[in-house]
Amino acid sequence: MTAVSEPLIVDGVVPKHEQLRGRLTELAARLPAGSPLPGERQLCVEHGVSRITVREAIGQLVSEGVLVRVRGKGTFVAERAARSQLHLASFTQDMRRLGLRPSTVVLDVARLTPPPATRRALQLPAGAQAWHVRRLRLADEQPMSIDDAWYDARVLPDLDRQDLTGSLYTLLAETYGCTIDRAEQTVRATDADRERAVLLGMSTGRPVLVFDRVSYSGSRPVEHAETTYRGDRYEVQMTVGLGDG
Repeated sequence: MTAVSEPLIVDGVVPKHEQLRGRLTELAARLPAGSPLPGERQLCVEHGVSRITVREAIGQLVSEGVLVRVRGKGTFVAERAARSQLHLASFTQDMRRLGLRPSTVVLDVARLTPPPATRRALQLPAGAQAWHVRRLRLADEQPMSIDDAWYDARVLPDLDRQDLTGSLYTLLAETYGCTIDRAEQTVRATDADRERAVLLGMSTGRPVLVFDRVSYSGSRPVEHAETTYRGDRYEVQMTVGLGDG
């Protein structure tokens, strides 16, 4: 596990707990998810630090989602975050591409008057209704995200009669001839409120990523969705280049 020949940690410009944190981060990256970390006493001896230093370093890595503590058993390497390239794809397609098994729990489906921001996004006339669909998305049976989405009822008149446990983008294309081919979205980081924390199986206040997206079929906006991902299980990868500015 930790190399025996690794020199002991000594006082320096970088605090001891930060030095140990770096070593443990490298160790966790080499080990499979679920692997146990050496015990506190062993870490103290191997790195020449106090138990307080060990606990501080481990505590930081637990809060960052690199490690996880199991009461009465020890500290283990956490599951790796699913890394998605920033592109247009359904959750189902995205998870399968990452080698994960997607599934869905439908929380609510109702035809309602949407809030003003959604009415503007979907270009709906005043007083028009839209489908409000809330779903919990899972990967390998573990909560990954919450979809809180609105759909233009004029385009999808009987959406409540359809199977909403799979890819809605596939459903829209195959059943309604409405292929989603473009989307505009923003991403922000925030803390999980109580409702979202309960659904995602995490503590209130833990970090989440929130995607606000308007999806189009041709020039027509069809979907306005807010998707909340667990910050410790999902990350976004993108390629950037030098812009005109």
